[in-house]
Amino acid sequence: MKISLLQQMYKDIVGGIPLAKESHHYTSLLNLSVEQSPERDESCNWMHLPSTNDGIRSHQDTDMSDAVVPTTDDISNSFANMNSSFCPREVMLLQLTLIKMMVAKAESQEIEFNTRQKYCEIFVLLLKEAKIDSKLICLLSSDDRLLSHMASKSLASLVYFQLKEENTLNVTWLTFSLKTLSGFPVNTHIAECLWTLTTIIKDVLKDKVLPKAGILKKLLAPLDAVLEGLYDCILLHHFDSHHYTSPYSEAANNLISFIDLLEALLASRIELELPLRCQRVLFLKVSYVLNLISSSIHYLIKKLFIMLLKKCVLYKSREDAKSGSLFLQNPSLCEDMLALSNAVLQVVNLAWLNQIPLGEKASYFGGSEDAQGSSDQTVLRALSLVVLKALEIKFQNSATEAEIKGDFQSSMSQLLIFWRSHMKPSPQSHPVVHHCEWLSLIFIEQDDDMWEAAKALLLIYLKFDRLRHDAADNFSQKEEETWNFLTHASGYNPHCIFLFFLEKIAFDSTVLLDFLISSETCFLEYLVRYLKLLGKDWHQFVDVCNHFDTKHSTFQSVSSVKPPHHANQSCMTDESLQNACCEPEPQTLVSFASSPNYSVFTTEQGDTEVAESNQSNSLICTDSTSLLGSLQSLVDYDSSEDSELESDGRECLVNTKQVPLNNEDETRVRESGCSYTDDKRNTLKSEVLTLKQKGSNTSSCLTFMASSDNIVPLRIMLFKSTKCLEELQKAISRLQRRNLFPYNPSALLKLLSHIEKISKNVNPQ
Repeated sequence: MKISLLQQMYKDIVGGIPLAKESHHYTSLLNLSVEQSPERDESCNWMHLPSTNDGIRSHQDTDMSDAVVPTTDDISNSFANMNSSFCPREVMLLQLTLIKMMVAKAESQEIEFNTRQKYCEIFVLLLKEAKIDSKLICLLSSDDRLLSHMASKSLASLVYFQLKEENTLNVTWLTFSLKTLSGFPVNTHIAECLWTLTTIIKDVLKDKVLPKAGILKKLLAPLDAVLEGLYDCILLHHFDSHHYTSPYSEAANNLISFIDLLEALLASRIELELPLRCQRVLFLKVSYVLNLISSSIHYLIKKLFIMLLKKCVLYKSREDAKSGSLFLQNPSLCEDMLALSNAVLQVVNLAWLNQIPLGEKASYFGGSEDAQGSSDQTVLRALSLVVLKALEIKFQNSATEAEIKGDFQSSMSQLLIFWRSHMKPSPQSHPVVHHCEWLSLIFIEQDDDMWEAAKALLLIYLKFDRLRHDAADNFSQKEEETWNFLTHASGYNPHCIFLFFLEKIAFDSTVLLDFLISSETCFLEYLVRYLKLLGKDWHQFVDVCNHFDTKHSTFQSVSSVKPPHHANQSCMTDESLQNACCEPEPQTLVSFASSPNYSVFTTEQGDTEVAESNQSNSLICTDSTSLLGSLQSLVDYDSSEDSELESDGRECLVNTKQVPLNNEDETRVRESGCSYTDDKRNTLKSEVLTLKQKGSNTSSCLTFMASSDNIVPLRIMLFKSTKCLEELQKAISRLQRRNLFPYNPSALLKLLSHIEKISKNVNPQ
């Protein structure tokens, strides 16, 4: 029986056993039993299978209508144990699986040359004598989704095989594709054709040996005009109709398949020096996509298009990472990026963001977070990044401040409104009143996007600053104050953004080290640019740090402070202090513009005043659960066997110990994540603060005391941030000395060392 022979063939291919019989024998086994009706044309909208009397029956028979459709994995796992009573559907699935397996084996260099040659001979016979490509095209229109899917995969494999081995494009497939795609929307059965083309492009891109440029041009050039026409036609459809309200409709399936193709075309663009029109159309006609996103189309399709836009705006950075090319060296890419950014900013200024209803935040199994009422964070971040990168691209191509100032302020205003409407503060968090904090709140859960967004705002700031200085040599104090205020009001002050991020990670330098070592983010590029700015703009950095400490500038003695909720709440964390300094006044942030001495951070007089030490990283708390969450490093960088003395004997702990102040002289020790097991390490640096309290029997959470007549403001934020950078510098140096750092960090270490010198010279301890 044919099925038993196919089973044996399957076992031989899986086991790597050479096929012993003639190629014609295996060709006859793999030949599909599909007959085209003479009354139908080549579109193969209907196919005929041999009758049940011949041992084969149609998969549309009534007795098969209730059969459970197995998955591809189920079929593959059961091939070796099949019996001869299987229906023709399973026989076809086995044949299609064998074809795809043989193509993969024929391309593998691990298979013996003679075996690969045998497979190639079989493919040639299947294509030229059995016309297997025509039969696979007929199967594409099958109502059986699994058969259609497997036929698409097998057809793509054979077309790719011919491109690679024979350097020829399958004429039968090309004719079918041109006719199908150009016939839309009269012919609505295009999804299967799009699947096949997408799979072929992905197979070409995955090949590490193939000369991709020539193959892609041979594949896409004949389809170039048709694909652009399809883009215009499919995206100008009436998406408000009921056909697109369900993701399972044929219309929605066509659109989702087209999105996958656009993504493959975007990825393939880098391989061609001069991209084809079908690879550029998404950039040049992105307004079609923007209109579709704001329509009443199903949310899933909107989300897919939004994620595609995100890949478009990040395409340039990924291309640079791969080829090291400069932006202006590719004129077509520069033109396309600028067209995309102009279109995005144009609709954003027309309140486009507010027309996009976001779905609810995804709730994952095992999570403890209540997602009800929260917006879809993935889409929120993607839309935000699209706008920020569009602004960055616009800035890169602008020569004067006047060209971009209006668009920038309008777009950032719309983005801030969008963030505020979709990012509801939790009961445990403080209300956001400073615009620079939004970036870390929106992107903190997705580090690669966060640093792309931070880098975009940093580049915008640098370009703005350069254009200002090109227009005028000197600025008055009032002009400088107005400039500084606008950077905060629009949420792009680089110092403020960096400090808010450090605060979110509890000033943990190992988190920064993880980002530097990871190749998945652009943090290295961001940090180098920011450190260069910091060295030139140190006074502004200090001013921003002082604003963070505004609410901490009044101190009282321990005996004069009463705990607000007795012993169980006798302390405040860094977060609560920051909350206090960020509590809004009735007036808005913009109202400070008229005052020459306005404060960036709004403040409010409270009933409870607290003090904080300038030598510790956080206030002492009686309850460790009330601490700002300390982030553990992804890698224990001090665990090497040849670690220096400064890193030996540490145990990672996240705790806080407090000794009750019952006697005249008592101590309170803050252990910030490390306890020492070796007494010989008593010279190591640690965040231990010893407080001597005289004449007081009252327990308090305060870690710094000053008499009421001698009030000295502390630079807590400046101390914490510079200490974090100093710890980062030491960690990088240790890894570099042991040859454990993944690249040469010399330039980065010079910048960090320069910042350390500035800090110590300006603020000697």
